[in-house]
Amino acid sequence: MLHALSLAFGQLSDPRTRRVVWIGVGGAATAYGLLTVTVWWALYHTPLTGNAWVDGVLDLLGGLVVLLLAWLLFPATVGTVSSLFLDTVVDRVEARHYPHLPPPRRSRWTAEVLTALRFLAVVIAANLLVLPLYIALPGLNILVFYTLNGYLLGREYFELVANRRMDWREARLLRRARPFRPFAAGVVITVLSTIPLVNLLVPVVASAFMVHVFQSMTGPLRRVG
Repeated sequence: MLHALSLAFGQLSDPRTRRVVWIGVGGAATAYGLLTVTVWWALYHTPLTGNAWVDGVLDLLGGLVVLLLAWLLFPATVGTVSSLFLDTVVDRVEARHYPHLPPPRRSRWTAEVLTALRFLAVVIAANLLVLPLYIALPGLNILVFYTLNGYLLGREYFELVANRRMDWREARLLRRARPFRPFAAGVVITVLSTIPLVNLLVPVVASAFMVHVFQSMTGPLRRVG
């Protein structure tokens, strides 16, 4: 597992892999920049109470809320944007470490967009569902957080990689037959997602990481190059 993770970070030396990182960060930054400017403009040009002083305070508070939400959701948005290009990352990992593999199965870009949005919705909904546990169980809430998100992220990235190489039914059977590796990888990915700045690399590193995890489940982890 550690070797697979080190190989995943080593993949960042590949220029085309780094390009996906910059696309994710740049796309998210652009989206939030436009959103922030739009919201601030709307607040500034919309008198809420008719009192200039009160409206000024509300405008300031509204702007601060927008900035706070942007900061909290920025990594998730980076992941959503990057997910549209993660096939490129997986291609580069396989070409570098597993050149013996045949060409992968391809899916339509519309399916990839829908999958990315579905996953984002599932993660947000699942974490909102257990929010009372996060509040009511100090200490244990950390365990709940890493267990839940480790399972979700492990399953998502496993499916991203496995569905390129086998039918979705075969992929599901493999994950159920050997559940520990995808789950443990998901926990590692979740931990990385909580580290500032490192979390911006997570979509790319996680994809590369899961390629090695998947290959270790279907055969010995090969070291090529």
